[in-house]
Amino acid sequence: MRNPILDFEIDKSKLQYIGQGLQRPECILAEKDGTLWSADSRGGVVRMRHDGTQEIITQKISDYFEAADSEATRYLTGTLPNGLAFAANGDILISNFGTDRLEIMTRTGESKVLADSIDGEAIGKVNFVLRDSKGRIWITVSTRIKNWMHALKPDLPDGYIARYIDGKFHIVADGFHFTNEIRMDAKEEYMYVVETTGGCISRLRVNDDGSLTDREVFGPSSLGKGAWPDGIAFDTFGNLWGTCVYSDKLFVLTPEGDQKVLLDEGDPAKVEALEKQFLAGAVTQDVLFATGQGVAPWMASVTFGGPDLQTVYIGSLRANNIPYFRAPVPGLPMVHWNERF
Repeated sequence: MRNPILDFEIDKSKLQYIGQGLQRPECILAEKDGTLWSADSRGGVVRMRHDGTQEIITQKISDYFEAADSEATRYLTGTLPNGLAFAANGDILISNFGTDRLEIMTRTGESKVLADSIDGEAIGKVNFVLRDSKGRIWITVSTRIKNWMHALKPDLPDGYIARYIDGKFHIVADGFHFTNEIRMDAKEEYMYVVETTGGCISRLRVNDDGSLTDREVFGPSSLGKGAWPDGIAFDTFGNLWGTCVYSDKLFVLTPEGDQKVLLDEGDPAKVEALEKQFLAGAVTQDVLFATGQGVAPWMASVTFGGPDLQTVYIGSLRANNIPYFRAPVPGLPMVHWNERF
């Protein structure tokens, strides 16, 4: 069977949008009834129902700091819900990139901290959380540097993956260049790891005991100029869909590792300027925040939803809504898809 993605193109004029007034809808969870949940920088999530109504559910934790007014400072202080996953009971696991901890929140907002340290040290910039079919909870930590902008350099492999074991998180793999989203393939044989400042996708074999071994790069060793991959998701054909955040690209890696770019929304001159600073290890806020444009500025994640899992939603860091379109093949169901909460 020919891979459906090879003949697929996106018509931007036919994109549709959902959500209003969202703030930093970085990660999106989809449920079978059409409900979407998106991370929101006001401290919680926004629930968007299939009838078009929405509501924000803010976390009831008292020790958050108010975010500052400037955009740059807002990305460095206060609460920044980032990656999301459903717990087995329907609660929402939140990797909070602002408070540097993994949190868990009920659907009415009651929240508690699940982890803020690891091996007796501060946990670092918790980026993403994933629950697999065996109920194991995995998190990624992008960097141990408090100001994550100082970690945007090509020679800082201080990211890691940890797993929740006996009430605590333990590091199971490290040495990654700004660890971002992780996903498992259909059989959960491999874990695919986004290395944002590495410009590539790595994968590791998932052993029966939960250990990760045999690390290798999947697909190109570099996804191209301005390749800062962020979010990934599988479809049922085995294609791995992904985004590049500052250059605003949506791409696909085939099962053979070949790359196809579906959207390229970035400003070439601004991407080039950031690339030069990045390679020199000297990224500045002005050049970084000059990037980001198009249908989903600072394109950050890909989520399959809809009753047939064939609707693709694009999460981003700087949009106030979520674009979506129909894919040529359904997405790989996440572990929560057939669960009832």
